[in-house]
Amino acid sequence: MNLHEYQAKELLSKYNVPIQRGVMVDNLDNLDAAYKQLQDETNTGWCVVKAQIHAGGRGKGGGVKLAKSKEDLKLHAGNILGMMLKTPQTPGGMDGEGKLVRKILITEDVYYPNADGEMDTNELYYSILLDRAKKANVIVYSTEGGMNIEEVAEETPHLVHKEYIHPHLGLQAYQARNIATNLGLKGDAFKAMVKFVFATYNAFIGADASLIEINPCLKTSDNKIVAADSKVSLDDNALIRHKDLAALRDVTEEDPTEVEAGEHGLSFVKLDGNVGCMVNGAGLAMATMDIIKFSGGEPANFLDVGGTADAARVEAAFRIILRDKGVKAILINIFGGIVRCDRVAQGVVDAYKNIGDISVPIIVRLQGTNADLAKELIDKSGLDVHSAITLQEAADLVTKVVG
Repeated sequence: MNLHEYQAKELLSKYNVPIQRGVMVDNLDNLDAAYKQLQDETNTGWCVVKAQIHAGGRGKGGGVKLAKSKEDLKLHAGNILGMMLKTPQTPGGMDGEGKLVRKILITEDVYYPNADGEMDTNELYYSILLDRAKKANVIVYSTEGGMNIEEVAEETPHLVHKEYIHPHLGLQAYQARNIATNLGLKGDAFKAMVKFVFATYNAFIGADASLIEINPCLKTSDNKIVAADSKVSLDDNALIRHKDLAALRDVTEEDPTEVEAGEHGLSFVKLDGNVGCMVNGAGLAMATMDIIKFSGGEPANFLDVGGTADAARVEAAFRIILRDKGVKAILINIFGGIVRCDRVAQGVVDAYKNIGDISVPIIVRLQGTNADLAKELIDKSGLDVHSAITLQEAADLVTKVVG
């Protein structure tokens, strides 16, 4: 589950991570009050207006603006709140339709001169995530923070450093010092970075996060280390023990089809293929996607109806798959261990009757509990359904109907 920047910063702040402070606004009528609150809490001069969407590269799309006056603030806030923001990470990229900005964050200006009037800031890159291949958490960091970190990683990978954390020993003091040293920090900034590393890692572990990315992680002119931006992703499987964090979910930022599927108890991920698939069990679903690929098709989705699927859930799955206009065929692959095949077959029949004309061919492979009853239900329904017994037969039928 992804958090907005303002939510991520609130979370980090609870773990004593220094952040760029700000106030969230979702209605322009509240802008004056938000600006006053920011002034009272930070005494900032200039401020920054940031679009709040679940996508990076907001600055490239015009979603981050510096306001040097209250008039600037009103202008930028009015332009950004409600805009369709296009970034390299929104659907379709810079040429796509973008994402609607429903919230903005008004933040303090952390790019200020030091006591000598000199501007001495450094934009660093800093993130924590799980390296599944190494089976360890890793801190990834670089002196080259900012909007173009992807280019830095591709063109100058030697500037990107990694510090692997032993899963039993945890983060060690020497590792935090290594990070500060490799970032070229000295004196107060060095000490601040060491504390920053420990605080962010505590947040990563404490919140059961799968990713914390801070870009830029800013060394200010007075040698503070501040999270000037923050992206946090939480492990969905751990939300059961973080009810307060689960409540932060913003479904408007998620794929509406996946949200609807979740409401029906379906595990669904949309893909860019032409063969919809409905399967019970994640392992069988992956095998089904492979067989679709081998047969010359492309999976249009991952969909696991679960072990307790009934006719209503199967019908809901049908409707969700058919909403994808790119689907040219549907492969239903059910092994009746816990779930009964006749229940799935009844769901297929009901879906046909309730949805009406279904123009795409359907391939059904049902094996296991009550498979014979399931075949009888489908055969007597009069529906145009292709039956298969083995995975190879299902693959051959996919090849035939997709073309």
